[in-house]
Amino acid sequence: MTGQLSFPRQHARTQRFSLGVPRSFGVSPDGSRVTFLRSRGGTDRANVLWVLDLDTGREYPAADPAALLGGADEELSAEERARRERSREGSAGIVGYAVDRAAELAAFALSGRLWVTGLRSGTARELPVPGPVADPRPSPDGRHVAYVAGRALRVVSADGGGDRALAEPDGATITWGLAEFIAAEEMHRLRGFWWSPDSDALLAARVDDAPVQRWWIADPAHPGSAPAEVAYPAAGTPNAAVSLSLLRLDGSRTDVVWDRERHPYLARVHWSADGPPVLQVQTRDQRAQEYLAVDTTTGATRLLHADEDPKWLELFDGVPAWTPDGRLVRIADEGGARVLVVGDRALTGPQLHVLSVLDVAEEDVLVAASAGAGAADAETGEAHVYRVNELGVERVSDGPGRHSAVRSGAVTVLASTCLDRPGTEVRVLREGKQVATVPSHAETPVLTARARLTRAGDLGIPCAVLLPSGYREGDGLLPVLMDPYGGPHGQRVAAAHNAYLTSQWFADQGFAVVVADGRGTPHTSPGWEKAVHEDFAGVTLDDQVTALQALAADHPLDLGRVAIRGWSYGGYLAALAVLRRPDVFHAAVAGAPVTDWRLYDTHYTERYLGLPQENAAVYARNALVTDEGLSSPASPTRLLMIVHGLADDNVVAAHTLRLSSALLAAGRPHEVLPLSGVTHMTPQEEVAENLLLLQVDFLKRSLGMS
Repeated sequence: MTGQLSFPRQHARTQRFSLGVPRSFGVSPDGSRVTFLRSRGGTDRANVLWVLDLDTGREYPAADPAALLGGADEELSAEERARRERSREGSAGIVGYAVDRAAELAAFALSGRLWVTGLRSGTARELPVPGPVADPRPSPDGRHVAYVAGRALRVVSADGGGDRALAEPDGATITWGLAEFIAAEEMHRLRGFWWSPDSDALLAARVDDAPVQRWWIADPAHPGSAPAEVAYPAAGTPNAAVSLSLLRLDGSRTDVVWDRERHPYLARVHWSADGPPVLQVQTRDQRAQEYLAVDTTTGATRLLHADEDPKWLELFDGVPAWTPDGRLVRIADEGGARVLVVGDRALTGPQLHVLSVLDVAEEDVLVAASAGAGAADAETGEAHVYRVNELGVERVSDGPGRHSAVRSGAVTVLASTCLDRPGTEVRVLREGKQVATVPSHAETPVLTARARLTRAGDLGIPCAVLLPSGYREGDGLLPVLMDPYGGPHGQRVAAAHNAYLTSQWFADQGFAVVVADGRGTPHTSPGWEKAVHEDFAGVTLDDQVTALQALAADHPLDLGRVAIRGWSYGGYLAALAVLRRPDVFHAAVAGAPVTDWRLYDTHYTERYLGLPQENAAVYARNALVTDEGLSSPASPTRLLMIVHGLADDNVVAAHTLRLSSALLAAGRPHEVLPLSGVTHMTPQEEVAENLLLLQVDFLKRSLGMS
């Protein structure tokens, strides 16, 4: 029975309690139906496509992978595995779908094959097309489906006839209709083609990765297998060449023209009935960007708006977009705040820190936002949904927590989490009144997270503190475990119960666990985020120390026994802590750490540190494997465990191997745990479970707790 499982096993088996949670919501324009993905149980990886009929309250499957595949296992191509790695997708079955304008027809890929289903009837059928298929999308009128196969962009009638290629690769390094590595990994642009509102053409990205250097990732546990070739654009090296073309169903093609030499990054594309196609393009240093309107007759572009920033410009979901009356919607950093701009007017101020645009309607714009630096009472870790227009701002979500939404017309699907209950609550609102709920099938955790959210030090660093269950005042000081991510885009302090389950489990092993989101994390203001410019190693580490020491004044923290753990940027921060501040940190577990930023990708790394050819000193100062990175005194020596998946194609294992060699040369003891066949994610159940057990054993030994 589930209740008899240990937390590490349950945590691993449920993929961090994500299985069975409804997601990927859509609302039909007529407000009658809600579509979503959800597996049938909390340990079932296979997502089913569901429809909720709001008129009858009936919930029914529109496509069930078990029925469609007849019980056979999925077969995933290497390209599909890479796509899922980029989107951090660990589930199975139907992991994404797209619908036509009326939400009558849905298309999806399953086991590399193309399927469509009628959302009213719930009858799915396979279309006989070449495969393996990636990213199928119906035309707005529902008459065609475009998809990628064999590196070509193809189109087929919704009844399965007339399949043909609209654009085929003219070389071994060319793909059509797919996002390149850095667009998917760093820009969060996971698609590479966009239908016209009239369903007669598509904008499609052409990617040539010939300029990109090749790396070879081998699995030493299987020496008979050939290494995988990966085109990896490391900092300071060439990117893929990305261009855009208008492909009409009549077979004609018009290339889109902009200054790609000046603005090589195609960050966003928007095409709706409310205006011409809009491109958001960036310079390589990401300090300048342009919004461009596309002339679909000639392919020429004209400037709509340009931005510049002395540090960098962020990208946001949901923008750019058009309002129905033809005004450009964007999110911008103005006056020290992150604001919503419609046309030439900012509609929000410093009270809100706008995170994304959720929907654009005639009367208003729906946004997700957290409390800004100018708010009277900062809501630590919270995010809410707001209606914004020229008359003001109105909060749609209620109650403390983190809220997100999908809206069409009068119907809004509101998903909410909070500290007081596990999981996600999904409510369907019509004209602001609840008309339905979407149940979750996620498992209930075997433990309860008891996080206290607070702010630490003069900077007001957002923090969560977790003590062992049953701890009472007077029980004495506790060894401390810092549990951060700590880097850009990685918010760990969130008003959500499940965000702290692993931290609570560590606390129940006898630690006081501290989660601190220092400068660089997405909180309150652009200035907070951009404080890490050219200074990962200094700012993010300093803020962990500041938070720890400030919290010790009113929490039972034993500053003589402090450990830190983290993954990815958090792994970098953990290793940095014991190497640079052994006076504060006594042990660390560093998972998949970036150790030399010259080995990480262009778009992420150069945004913060610039080009290594121009900023060599900045890269040396922020690295772990250079003399400067290992310059702190050899005494006292602190204990460090490094964990890395050997199949990781994002933070490659070379990071850990080079760090280990440098530590060995410097005479610093450490442990390395290589994970054969594991990527940057750890979806394998046994690996995920045992990683937690091995970490707590190492930390207890290191701090003299066992």
